Amino acid sequence: MSYKLNIEKIEELVTDKTVLITGGTGSFGNKMTETLLNKFNIRKLIILSRDEFKQSEMAKKFPENKYPIRYFLGDIRDRGRLDFAFKGVDIIFHAAALKQVPALEYNPFEAIKTNILGTQNVIEASIVCGVKKVICVSTDKCVNPVNLYGATKLCFEKLVIAGNAMSGGTTQFSVLRYGNVFGSRGSVVPLFLEQVKTGNLTITDERMTRFTMTLDSAINFVLNCASEMIGGEIFVPKLYSYTILQVAKIIANNINNINITGIRPGEKIHELMISDSESYLAIDNNDKYVILQSFVTYKERYTEIYGDKMCQENWCYSSGENNVIPDEELKLLIDNYKNA
Repeated sequence: MSYKLNIEKIEELVTDKTVLITGGTGSFGNKMTETLLNKFNIRKLIILSRDEFKQSEMAKKFPENKYPIRYFLGDIRDRGRLDFAFKGVDIIFHAAALKQVPALEYNPFEAIKTNILGTQNVIEASIVCGVKKVICVSTDKCVNPVNLYGATKLCFEKLVIAGNAMSGGTTQFSVLRYGNVFGSRGSVVPLFLEQVKTGNLTITDERMTRFTMTLDSAINFVLNCASEMIGGEIFVPKLYSYTILQVAKIIANNINNINITGIRPGEKIHELMISDSESYLAIDNNDKYVILQSFVTYKERYTEIYGDKMCQENWCYSSGENNVIPDEELKLLIDNYKNA
């Protein structure tokens, strides 16, 4: 499913507001910045990240003398810096994370410092500074995790949702959980496009499937959900899946030499977006699912907004049992990526 911006609702959310993006120099932050600055009338946008080079590159596209944007060097591991950066901020999009599965398997302590302890800092600083809304970006890998990245994001989600109780309702926290962004760094599309030049492709397992959405659609989904959140929800988009072999054959339709290398440590054959142990908490809300928490005692607050169409118990939202994207649509996505 492709998501379009609900302009009217998002205008109500961000007009004349100060917005901050953690990890703002990444692909998510760049696209969110482009959308907010070009489509909406925000008071100020703050980019918080620890990479000075990426900030200098981003500032060439979005200079401070042309846009209401400021660049803050800082790390979410540094609580004091967050207390300073979050002053006067109305809305935070928390996207800062360590994400590369193999790297985090080898560097587990670093993953915990950023993804878990750093998120705790974001939550505490948001409450202390009186931030109104905090929208946190998660991943399908947090569901029944088999790698450390997924496990840290499971903790991440629990911390974020608990932030609502910690704040006493003054700061609203919600989670956006979605699958692979098409063509993102480290994903199969750029890898296969590079490998096809050599005449050889490597596939870990030909049965493998993944959820996918474009970056544009992901940003639109995040903003739409942020405009209607009341705090405590986990939003899950309705997406297509693709098979790894499907992608390989479209990119390399004249190549017969495909090498199967086997699953890497921390990988799954299929990803889950909703597990069978939480499906009874999920509301089927038109173009998305909204997962409530088991400790919620005021369920009617959510059903008034998202409806009362609950998902079946013991159901799971799996990339392996999902609608597969038609080949022609996948080919169009690949062509658009190559021509971007």
